Amino acid sequence: MISMPSAIHIGCSGWNYRHWRGAFYPDRLPVKKWFSFYAEQFDTVEINNSFYRLPKAETFDSWRQQAPPDFQFSVKANRFITQAKKLKDCDEPLARMIVPTRHLGQTLGPILYQLPPMLGLNLDRLEAFLKLLPGDLLHVFEFRNRSWYTNATLALLDRFGAGFVVHDFPETVSPRWVAGKLVYVRFHGGVGKYHGRYSDKALLDWSDWMICQVRAGRSVWAYFNNDVEAAAINDALTLKAMVRQSVPAA
Repeated sequence: MISMPSAIHIGCSGWNYRHWRGAFYPDRLPVKKWFSFYAEQFDTVEINNSFYRLPKAETFDSWRQQAPPDFQFSVKANRFITQAKKLKDCDEPLARMIVPTRHLGQTLGPILYQLPPMLGLNLDRLEAFLKLLPGDLLHVFEFRNRSWYTNATLALLDRFGAGFVVHDFPETVSPRWVAGKLVYVRFHGGVGKYHGRYSDKALLDWSDWMICQVRAGRSVWAYFNNDVEAAAINDALTLKAMVRQSVPAA
């Protein structure tokens, strides 16, 4: 028997959405208490705003201090690295991002690098970037250009212990591939981009697949990005329940 709570982490991509008031957060609950309310339901969250603006070390400290025991933050790498620099010549900007991010301490989960659609297959550039990454942290890559979906990409990630992000973003839906030490899944919408619920049948299929990955010795991280009408909350809770029902915690 495996312990699902310690091996499969399911949550949402962000928690601070005004349109979740009433749909998830109680109407009278102050915004400053939203994270605590969220953390009562989930053991992980994907920090998305770090993609647009790198938080200060003090902000990471605050999140760490608010987090309950065993809570984990995944952090989306700043877009200056992935979208502007496109992984090229990133020694300084990477260090500038990693230093404050480390303030999450034991609550730091994977760091997500979402590559832009215009960046096609370039294994040399990816390898050079992988060599810069600190080996004591978890790193995963989401490709938005289908040219990256090759065995060579998977082998390169695997060699460095980096993860392949499985996702369903429209027009660039990824294969269900696995690399490195972990599985990372991003659900971008059951009907369209960032909106729509997933069917129970689809989520049950994902639950079965995730359990198989844990049995193979990998941790699983899954985040719902379909925040419109709080679909992400409902889908994440449903998937959590399916996992627990399939394999109860030891």
